[in-house]
Amino acid sequence: MGAAGSKLEKALGEQFPEGERYFGLENFGNTCYCNSVLQALYFCVPFREQLLEYYASNKSAGDAEDNLLTCLADLFSQISSQKKKTGVIAPKRFVQRVKKQNELFRSYMHQDAHEFLNFLLNELVDILEKESKASKASPETSSSSEKTANGARTSPANGVKEEPLVTWVHKNFQGILTNETRCLRCETVTAREETFLDLSLDIEQNSSITSCLKNFSSTETLNAEDKFFCDKCCSLQEAQKRMKIKKLPHILVIHLKRFKYIEQLGRYKKLSYRVVFPMELKLSNTVDDADSEYSLSAVVVHVGSGPNHGHYVSLVKSHSHWLFFDDENVEMIDESAVQTFFGSSQEFSSNTDHGYILFYERVSL
Repeated sequence: MGAAGSKLEKALGEQFPEGERYFGLENFGNTCYCNSVLQALYFCVPFREQLLEYYASNKSAGDAEDNLLTCLADLFSQISSQKKKTGVIAPKRFVQRVKKQNELFRSYMHQDAHEFLNFLLNELVDILEKESKASKASPETSSSSEKTANGARTSPANGVKEEPLVTWVHKNFQGILTNETRCLRCETVTAREETFLDLSLDIEQNSSITSCLKNFSSTETLNAEDKFFCDKCCSLQEAQKRMKIKKLPHILVIHLKRFKYIEQLGRYKKLSYRVVFPMELKLSNTVDDADSEYSLSAVVVHVGSGPNHGHYVSLVKSHSHWLFFDDENVEMIDESAVQTFFGSSQEFSSNTDHGYILFYERVSL
Protein backbone atom coordinates (compact mmCIF):
# COMPACT_ATOMS: atom_id res chain seq x y z
CA MET A 1 0.00 0.00 0.00
CA GLY A 2 3.04 2.26 -0.43
CA ALA A 3 1.41 4.62 -2.96
CA ALA A 4 -2.00 4.56 -1.27
CA GLY A 5 -0.35 5.10 2.12
CA SER A 6 1.61 8.10 0.96
CA LYS A 7 -1.53 9.39 -0.80
CA LEU A 8 -3.41 9.24 2.51
CA GLU A 9 -0.53 10.99 4.29
CA LYS A 10 -0.55 13.70 1.61
CA ALA A 11 -4.33 14.08 1.89
CA LEU A 12 -4.11 14.55 5.66
CA GLY A 13 -0.89 16.55 5.48
CA GLU A 14 -0.46 18.82 8.48
CA GLN A 15 -3.77 17.56 9.84
CA PHE A 16 -2.42 14.03 10.37
CA PRO A 17 -3.45 13.33 13.99
CA GLU A 18 -0.53 13.09 16.41
CA GLY A 19 0.20 9.46 17.35
CA GLU A 20 -2.62 8.00 15.20
CA ARG A 21 -2.04 5.08 12.82
CA TYR A 22 -4.11 4.12 9.75
CA PHE A 23 -3.28 0.59 8.64
CA GLY A 24 -5.07 -1.64 6.18
CA LEU A 25 -5.51 -5.33 7.08
CA GLU A 26 -4.52 -8.16 4.77
CA ASN A 27 -7.34 -10.44 3.61
CA PHE A 28 -6.70 -14.19 4.07
CA GLY A 29 -9.38 -15.35 1.62
CA ASN A 30 -12.80 -13.96 2.53
CA THR A 31 -11.78 -12.50 5.90
CA CYS A 32 -13.21 -9.04 5.03
CA TYR A 33 -16.02 -9.68 7.58
CA CYS A 34 -13.31 -9.83 10.26
CA ASN A 35 -11.21 -6.92 8.94
CA SER A 36 -14.16 -4.51 8.72
CA VAL A 37 -15.24 -5.24 12.33
CA LEU A 38 -11.64 -4.95 13.61
CA GLN A 39 -11.26 -1.50 12.03
CA ALA A 40 -14.56 -0.32 13.55
CA LEU A 41 -13.48 -1.58 17.00
CA TYR A 42 -9.97 -0.11 16.70
CA PHE A 43 -11.51 3.33 16.17
CA CYS A 44 -13.89 2.94 19.14
CA VAL A 45 -11.20 4.79 21.09
CA PRO A 46 -12.40 4.01 24.69
CA PHE A 47 -12.43 0.29 23.81
CA ARG A 48 -9.00 0.48 22.15
CA GLU A 49 -7.46 2.35 25.10
CA GLN A 50 -8.77 -0.14 27.66
CA LEU A 51 -7.62 -3.09 25.55
CA LEU A 52 -4.11 -1.61 25.26
CA GLU A 53 -4.09 -0.91 29.00
CA TYR A 54 -5.04 -4.55 29.59
CA TYR A 55 -2.25 -5.63 27.20
CA ALA A 56 0.36 -3.47 28.99
CA SER A 57 -0.52 -4.82 32.44
CA ASN A 58 -0.64 -8.46 31.32
CA LYS A 59 2.37 -8.52 29.00
CA SER A 60 4.66 -9.56 31.84
CA ALA A 61 2.77 -12.84 32.20
CA GLY A 62 4.77 -14.28 29.32
CA ASP A 63 3.65 -17.83 29.97
CA ALA A 64 -0.04 -16.91 29.69
CA GLU A 65 -1.73 -19.01 27.06
CA ASP A 66 -2.86 -17.48 23.81
CA ASN A 67 -6.53 -16.64 23.57
CA LEU A 68 -8.70 -14.35 21.46
CA LEU A 69 -8.23 -11.47 23.90
CA THR A 70 -4.41 -11.66 23.92
CA CYS A 71 -4.38 -12.01 20.10
CA LEU A 72 -6.64 -8.97 19.67
CA ALA A 73 -4.65 -6.93 22.20
CA ASP A 74 -1.44 -7.92 20.44
CA LEU A 75 -2.83 -6.86 17.05
CA PHE A 76 -4.05 -3.47 18.34
CA SER A 77 -0.71 -2.93 20.07
CA GLN A 78 1.12 -3.80 16.85
CA ILE A 79 -0.92 -1.22 14.89
CA SER A 80 -0.62 1.55 17.47
CA SER A 81 3.15 1.15 17.89
CA GLN A 82 4.07 1.21 14.16
CA LYS A 83 6.81 3.68 13.25
CA LYS A 84 5.12 4.47 9.96
CA LYS A 85 1.82 6.36 10.00
CA THR A 86 0.17 4.22 7.31
CA GLY A 87 0.68 0.77 5.83
CA VAL A 88 -0.68 -2.78 5.89
CA ILE A 89 -0.64 -5.34 8.69
CA ALA A 90 -1.43 -9.05 8.39
CA PRO A 91 -3.72 -10.07 11.30
CA LYS A 92 -2.63 -13.68 10.78
CA ARG A 93 -2.37 -14.76 14.42
CA PHE A 94 -5.75 -13.28 15.27
CA VAL A 95 -7.54 -14.86 12.27
CA GLN A 96 -5.96 -18.26 13.02
CA ARG A 97 -7.18 -17.99 16.61
CA VAL A 98 -10.73 -17.13 15.47
CA LYS A 99 -10.79 -20.17 13.19
CA LYS A 100 -9.37 -22.42 15.90
CA GLN A 101 -11.96 -21.17 18.40
CA ASN A 102 -15.07 -21.33 16.23
CA GLU A 103 -15.63 -23.76 13.38
CA LEU A 104 -18.25 -21.42 11.90
CA PHE A 105 -15.42 -19.17 10.66
CA ARG A 106 -13.15 -21.98 9.43
CA SER A 107 -14.36 -22.21 5.84
CA TYR A 108 -13.57 -19.79 3.04
CA MET A 109 -17.27 -19.09 2.57
CA HIS A 110 -18.82 -15.65 3.00
CA GLN A 111 -19.36 -14.98 6.72
CA ASP A 112 -21.63 -12.56 8.54
CA ALA A 113 -19.89 -9.55 10.13
CA HIS A 114 -22.58 -9.17 12.81
CA GLU A 115 -22.29 -12.82 13.88
CA PHE A 116 -18.53 -12.33 14.11
CA LEU A 117 -18.82 -9.14 16.21
CA ASN A 118 -21.25 -10.88 18.55
CA PHE A 119 -18.99 -13.92 18.90
CA LEU A 120 -15.92 -11.73 19.52
CA LEU A 121 -17.42 -9.49 22.23
CA ASN A 122 -18.97 -12.44 24.08
CA GLU A 123 -15.69 -14.36 23.88
CA LEU A 124 -13.74 -11.38 25.32
CA VAL A 125 -16.23 -11.13 28.20
CA ASP A 126 -15.87 -14.89 28.92
CA ILE A 127 -12.07 -14.64 29.01
CA LEU A 128 -12.11 -11.62 31.37
CA GLU A 129 -14.63 -13.34 33.68
CA LYS A 130 -12.52 -16.52 33.80
CA GLU A 131 -9.39 -14.50 34.56
CA SER A 132 -11.15 -12.68 37.37
CA LYS A 133 -12.39 -15.98 38.90
CA ALA A 134 -8.90 -17.51 38.61
CA SER A 135 -7.24 -14.55 40.34
CA LYS A 136 -9.81 -14.75 43.16
CA ALA A 137 -9.13 -18.44 43.62
CA SER A 138 -5.40 -17.81 44.07
CA PRO A 139 -5.04 -14.55 46.02
CA GLU A 140 -1.26 -14.53 45.81
CA THR A 141 -1.54 -14.13 42.04
CA SER A 142 -4.20 -11.46 42.38
CA SER A 143 -2.46 -9.52 39.72
CA SER A 144 -3.26 -6.62 37.50
CA SER A 145 -5.57 -8.79 35.37
CA GLU A 146 -8.38 -8.51 37.88
CA LYS A 147 -7.87 -4.79 38.33
CA THR A 148 -7.90 -4.17 34.61
CA ALA A 149 -10.79 -6.56 34.05
CA ASN A 150 -12.98 -4.81 36.46
CA GLY A 151 -11.64 -1.82 38.30
CA ALA A 152 -10.95 -2.32 42.01
CA ARG A 153 -13.38 -4.65 43.77
CA THR A 154 -13.88 -5.71 47.34
CA SER A 155 -14.76 -9.23 48.39
CA PRO A 156 -18.40 -9.69 49.40
CA ALA A 157 -19.25 -10.37 53.02
CA ASN A 158 -20.24 -13.96 53.84
CA GLY A 159 -23.59 -14.94 52.46
CA VAL A 160 -23.93 -11.81 50.34
CA LYS A 161 -24.78 -12.65 46.75
CA GLU A 162 -21.96 -11.50 44.54
CA GLU A 163 -22.79 -9.03 41.79
CA PRO A 164 -22.06 -10.26 38.26
CA LEU A 165 -18.67 -9.07 37.09
CA VAL A 166 -18.76 -5.91 34.98
CA THR A 167 -15.74 -6.02 32.67
CA TRP A 168 -14.41 -3.10 30.64
CA VAL A 169 -16.07 -4.70 27.59
CA HIS A 170 -19.42 -4.39 29.42
CA LYS A 171 -18.60 -0.82 30.46
CA ASN A 172 -18.23 0.14 26.81
CA PHE A 173 -20.96 -1.86 25.06
CA GLN A 174 -23.53 -3.16 27.53
CA GLY A 175 -26.97 -1.62 27.87
CA ILE A 176 -30.12 -2.82 29.65
CA LEU A 177 -33.56 -3.51 28.16
CA THR A 178 -36.79 -3.83 30.12
CA ASN A 179 -39.31 -6.28 28.72
CA GLU A 180 -42.76 -5.24 30.06
CA THR A 181 -45.92 -7.29 29.72
CA ARG A 182 -49.28 -5.92 30.95
CA CYS A 183 -52.18 -8.31 31.46
CA LEU A 184 -55.29 -6.76 29.88
CA ARG A 185 -57.58 -8.44 32.42
CA CYS A 186 -56.00 -7.52 35.78
CA GLU A 187 -53.64 -4.73 34.52
CA THR A 188 -50.66 -6.32 36.34
CA VAL A 189 -47.34 -5.40 34.73
CA THR A 190 -44.58 -8.02 34.67
CA ALA A 191 -41.14 -6.55 33.95
CA ARG A 192 -38.00 -8.48 33.11
CA GLU A 193 -34.59 -6.94 32.54
CA GLU A 194 -32.07 -8.20 30.03
CA THR A 195 -28.67 -6.93 28.95
CA PHE A 196 -27.48 -6.35 25.38
CA LEU A 197 -24.15 -5.69 23.67
CA ASP A 198 -25.84 -4.58 20.44
CA LEU A 199 -29.40 -3.87 19.26
CA SER A 200 -30.75 -5.69 16.20
CA LEU A 201 -33.41 -3.57 14.51
CA ASP A 202 -36.01 -4.52 11.90
CA ILE A 203 -35.90 -2.11 8.98
CA GLU A 204 -38.47 -0.64 6.59
CA GLN A 205 -38.13 1.11 3.25
CA ASN A 206 -37.34 4.85 3.45
CA SER A 207 -36.99 4.87 7.23
CA SER A 208 -34.47 6.18 9.74
CA ILE A 209 -32.65 4.88 12.82
CA THR A 210 -35.03 6.92 14.98
CA SER A 211 -38.13 5.31 13.43
CA CYS A 212 -36.54 1.82 13.64
CA LEU A 213 -35.88 2.41 17.37
CA LYS A 214 -39.49 3.60 17.85
CA ASN A 215 -40.74 0.38 16.23
CA PHE A 216 -38.39 -1.63 18.45
CA SER A 217 -40.08 -0.10 21.52
CA SER A 218 -43.64 -0.19 20.15
CA THR A 219 -46.45 -2.01 21.96
CA GLU A 220 -47.49 -5.42 20.64
CA THR A 221 -50.75 -7.19 21.60
CA LEU A 222 -50.53 -10.85 22.57
CA ASN A 223 -53.76 -12.64 21.72
CA ALA A 224 -55.19 -15.80 20.13
CA GLU A 225 -52.46 -18.49 20.33
CA ASP A 226 -49.92 -15.92 21.57
CA LYS A 227 -51.72 -15.25 24.87
CA PHE A 228 -49.62 -14.58 27.96
CA PHE A 229 -49.81 -16.70 31.14
CA CYS A 230 -50.61 -14.21 33.89
CA ASP A 231 -49.46 -15.36 37.34
CA LYS A 232 -52.07 -13.22 39.05
CA CYS A 233 -55.02 -14.50 36.99
CA CYS A 234 -53.45 -18.01 36.89
CA SER A 235 -54.54 -18.36 33.28
CA LEU A 236 -53.71 -17.36 29.71
CA GLN A 237 -54.79 -13.81 29.02
CA GLU A 238 -54.57 -11.19 26.33
CA ALA A 239 -51.72 -8.83 27.11
CA GLN A 240 -49.67 -5.93 25.80
CA LYS A 241 -45.95 -6.28 25.51
CA ARG A 242 -43.22 -3.73 24.89
CA MET A 243 -39.45 -3.52 25.01
CA LYS A 244 -37.92 -0.38 26.49
CA ILE A 245 -34.31 0.68 26.67
CA LYS A 246 -33.63 1.17 30.36
CA LYS A 247 -29.94 2.02 30.22
CA LEU A 248 -27.95 3.04 27.17
CA PRO A 249 -24.34 1.90 26.73
CA HIS A 250 -21.35 4.17 26.20
CA ILE A 251 -20.93 2.74 22.68
CA LEU A 252 -24.28 1.89 21.10
CA VAL A 253 -23.93 -0.77 18.39
CA ILE A 254 -26.93 -1.00 16.06
CA HIS A 255 -27.31 -3.95 13.70
CA LEU A 256 -29.73 -3.34 10.81
CA LYS A 257 -31.49 -6.60 9.93
CA ARG A 258 -30.81 -6.48 6.21
CA PHE A 259 -31.07 -10.25 5.70
CA LYS A 260 -34.63 -11.55 5.89
CA TYR A 261 -35.91 -15.09 5.48
CA ILE A 262 -38.59 -15.15 2.75
CA GLU A 263 -40.95 -18.12 3.27
CA GLN A 264 -42.10 -18.28 -0.38
CA LEU A 265 -38.50 -18.36 -1.64
CA GLY A 266 -37.26 -20.68 1.09
CA ARG A 267 -34.12 -18.58 1.49
CA TYR A 268 -32.71 -15.33 2.85
CA LYS A 269 -32.92 -12.14 0.82
CA LYS A 270 -30.96 -8.94 1.27
CA LEU A 271 -33.09 -5.85 1.97
CA SER A 272 -31.47 -2.90 0.24
CA TYR A 273 -33.91 -0.48 1.94
CA ARG A 274 -32.85 3.11 2.45
CA VAL A 275 -32.37 3.63 6.20
CA VAL A 276 -31.01 7.04 7.17
CA PHE A 277 -28.44 6.97 9.97
CA PRO A 278 -27.56 10.46 11.19
CA MET A 279 -24.11 11.70 12.22
CA GLU A 280 -25.59 12.81 15.56
CA LEU A 281 -28.30 10.75 17.25
CA LYS A 282 -30.40 11.99 20.14
CA LEU A 283 -32.18 9.32 22.18
CA SER A 284 -34.81 10.25 24.72
CA ASN A 285 -37.11 7.22 24.99
CA THR A 286 -35.12 5.61 27.78
CA VAL A 287 -36.21 5.01 31.35
CA ASP A 288 -33.26 6.24 33.39
CA ASP A 289 -31.45 8.75 31.22
CA ALA A 290 -32.66 12.11 30.08
CA ASP A 291 -31.64 12.90 26.50
CA SER A 292 -28.50 11.06 25.47
CA GLU A 293 -26.49 12.31 22.53
CA TYR A 294 -24.49 10.00 20.34
CA SER A 295 -22.05 10.61 17.51
CA LEU A 296 -21.51 8.13 14.66
CA SER A 297 -17.98 6.73 14.90
CA ALA A 298 -17.98 3.76 12.48
CA VAL A 299 -20.11 1.88 9.95
CA VAL A 300 -19.59 -1.68 8.73
CA VAL A 301 -20.94 -1.83 5.17
CA HIS A 302 -22.15 -4.92 3.30
CA VAL A 303 -21.42 -4.72 -0.43
CA GLY A 304 -23.40 -7.09 -2.65
CA SER A 305 -26.92 -8.05 -3.66
CA GLY A 306 -27.36 -11.24 -1.63
CA PRO A 307 -26.70 -12.63 1.85
CA ASN A 308 -24.37 -15.49 0.85
CA HIS A 309 -21.85 -13.54 -1.14
CA GLY A 310 -20.43 -10.06 -1.25
CA HIS A 311 -17.85 -8.05 0.62
CA TYR A 312 -17.49 -5.97 3.77
CA VAL A 313 -15.80 -2.58 4.13
CA SER A 314 -15.86 -0.03 6.93
CA LEU A 315 -16.19 3.73 7.27
CA VAL A 316 -14.52 5.20 10.31
CA LYS A 317 -14.44 8.64 11.89
CA SER A 318 -11.10 9.56 13.41
CA HIS A 319 -10.24 13.03 14.71
CA SER A 320 -13.14 14.54 12.70
CA HIS A 321 -11.91 12.94 9.41
CA TRP A 322 -13.77 10.08 7.68
CA LEU A 323 -11.74 7.16 6.35
CA PHE A 324 -12.71 4.25 4.14
CA PHE A 325 -11.13 0.85 4.96
CA ASP A 326 -11.32 -1.92 2.37
CA ASP A 327 -8.98 -4.71 3.55
CA GLU A 328 -5.46 -3.48 2.60
CA ASN A 329 -6.67 -0.15 1.21
CA VAL A 330 -7.29 2.96 3.28
CA GLU A 331 -8.40 6.28 1.87
CA MET A 332 -9.90 9.53 3.06
CA ILE A 333 -13.51 10.26 2.17
CA ASP A 334 -15.71 13.28 2.54
CA GLU A 335 -18.32 13.20 5.31
CA SER A 336 -21.02 13.73 2.69
CA ALA A 337 -20.04 10.37 1.09
CA VAL A 338 -21.36 8.53 4.17
CA GLN A 339 -24.95 9.08 3.05
CA THR A 340 -24.33 7.03 -0.11
CA PHE A 341 -24.41 3.99 2.22
CA PHE A 342 -27.97 4.57 3.55
CA GLY A 343 -29.44 2.11 1.01
CA SER A 344 -31.66 2.36 -2.06
CA SER A 345 -35.14 3.85 -2.22
CA GLN A 346 -35.93 1.68 -5.28
CA GLU A 347 -36.17 -2.12 -5.14
CA PHE A 348 -33.66 -2.61 -7.97
CA SER A 349 -30.65 -0.36 -7.85
CA SER A 350 -27.06 -0.62 -8.99
CA ASN A 351 -25.91 0.59 -5.57
CA THR A 352 -25.36 -2.48 -3.37
CA ASP A 353 -23.25 -0.81 -0.62
CA HIS A 354 -25.42 -0.60 2.47
CA GLY A 355 -24.77 0.32 6.10
CA TYR A 356 -25.10 -2.88 8.16
CA ILE A 357 -23.60 -2.29 11.64
CA LEU A 358 -23.47 1.21 13.14
CA PHE A 359 -21.27 2.28 16.04
CA TYR A 360 -22.46 5.34 17.95
CA GLU A 361 -20.37 6.79 20.76
CA ARG A 362 -21.96 8.74 23.60
CA VAL A 363 -21.05 12.41 23.60
CA SER A 364 -20.11 13.74 27.03
CA LEU A 365 -22.23 16.78 27.71
